[in-house]
Amino acid sequence: MKKISFSALLVAAVLAFMPANKSWGGPVDGDNDIEIAGGFFHAQGSDSGAFSADLKYGYFLTPGWELGLRQGLNYNFIDDRRDFWTATTTPFVHYNFNFGRFVPYLGGSIGVVYNDQKATGVAGPNAGLKLFFDEQTYLSLGYRYEFYFSRFRDINNNTNQGNHVGNIGIGFVWGGSRPAKKP
Repeated sequence: MKKISFSALLVAAVLAFMPANKSWGGPVDGDNDIEIAGGFFHAQGSDSGAFSADLKYGYFLTPGWELGLRQGLNYNFIDDRRDFWTATTTPFVHYNFNFGRFVPYLGGSIGVVYNDQKATGVAGPNAGLKLFFDEQTYLSLGYRYEFYFSRFRDINNNTNQGNHVGNIGIGFVWGGSRPAKKP
């Protein structure tokens, strides 16, 4: 197991320092990125379900490195009981691997989750794929694992008690050092 973990860490370190290739579609230095995503869940034969929506803004420091902020809303509905909601505000950092139209990313986030009764910390890894339709518009398939904590020293105790969050969205990048189109 230690060999696998070390190998995975070594591969991730090598990939993180590889220069990002320019692609016909994808982010460039100084790009802004806006994305809206959503998901829905309702188990067959159950009386509960959930809807989630995310709005994300990012800024590309390089074609690979992106810093940003994600605002999420999760609404849980249960028949014959009180529905409840939670919202998350999480700054994030992603590294985008530019492979032409396909731009996978890895990263992490840390922030706060709250509702009308309480607030707590949230953190976790992020991964996904941006599939560019053209130079600036993409379909996003995202996954993140969120675990909760009330104090930083509790983080290690709570990493296996989190939520798996998957979503699909549409995004747009603009600005940056993209060359002007020729007439």
